[in-house]
Amino acid sequence: MVYGVTVSSQEGAARRELAAATHGASVAHPPPCVWLFELRGDMVQSSPGAPTALPVRAALAEGAASREPKVVRAELGGHAYLVRTQRRGDRVVQAAMDLRYQAEERHRLLRTLAAAEVAGLLCALLVGQVLARRAIAPLGDALARQRRFAADVSHELRTPLTRLHTRAQLAARRLRHGADPARDLDQLVTGTRQLGEVVEDLLLSAQFRQLRGLFGPVDLAALAEEAAAAETARAEAGGVRIEVLRQGSAHVVLGAESALRRVLSALLDNALAHTESHIWVVVSDGPSGVVELTVRDDGVGLDPGDAEGLFTRFAGGSRRGFGLGLALVREVVDGHGGTITVDGRPGGGAAFTVRLPAGRAAPAEAREAPRRAAPGSGAHPIAP
Repeated sequence: MVYGVTVSSQEGAARRELAAATHGASVAHPPPCVWLFELRGDMVQSSPGAPTALPVRAALAEGAASREPKVVRAELGGHAYLVRTQRRGDRVVQAAMDLRYQAEERHRLLRTLAAAEVAGLLCALLVGQVLARRAIAPLGDALARQRRFAADVSHELRTPLTRLHTRAQLAARRLRHGADPARDLDQLVTGTRQLGEVVEDLLLSAQFRQLRGLFGPVDLAALAEEAAAAETARAEAGGVRIEVLRQGSAHVVLGAESALRRVLSALLDNALAHTESHIWVVVSDGPSGVVELTVRDDGVGLDPGDAEGLFTRFAGGSRRGFGLGLALVREVVDGHGGTITVDGRPGGGAAFTVRLPAGRAAPAEAREAPRRAAPGSGAHPIAP
């Protein structure tokens, strides 16, 4: 379109310039790029420097016989000319314009347009690629979240289901021997409630930031004793002793009780997987308003150089799982504004230390309310 408009403009400008030259310009002083010729009788007067191929004598002869101006295109001497011939009084005047300059201008325009089109296509490809990636990115994120959710569910449900299975076996064994299985049944009821909390936490985990306002005081020492009691059956089956130690008096933190229970459960599960004798759970007052929770075992230990990798998803997997437990622990601790570190050496056991900001203790009835809430009721905040 631009090229067509340019060609049309050039043609119109050339015709106007030739018309003006033939009407009043002097043969001795023609306009730039135009040559004039006058026919008087049999004599032709030419502008200085006019090409030898001009004038177009056939057009001069036709102009002498006609009073209407005539415009033609002529190819002479390897050049293209636009020629206008008309009568001016008793003379015939012919104006010729060399079209090479217009052709060069059109060629420059074509080269510029071609370069602009190539640049435009490249920009379009680049922009299209960027927009396509941005359009596909949400789908990739959704698939990644879906895979992560499935991995989290499979990992988080493994430990509570293992506990329930162990308690059910013990209850069945006691029934077969005529013993009272009441204690095991109570543990089964508690375990099913906690399993419901885990399921609810996982389903609502995307809303953690909105639910942070539901954080409340949590007695970390009481939670540690509860988690240790829940693992008693499995520990006894493996010949492992779990000991909970309280040091100091300020053990209350601000957080989500069910999420912190998952932290303790994952740390105890990890310790049970790597020791066959003793586990210590120590809750103490830390410096500057911090509560420390340490889960230590005397098992196989670890290489200090591998400590950071334990908290990477799928990096610390073993024959027992996919290496998600400690990664989820770090996510929960980070979400509570705390830190977690690990210390150990090969053959010397390992110690995981969680440090959380201390909170204010709540009234006893307020602490009991969340524990009486039914699973799925929405009473339990969730972990990130």
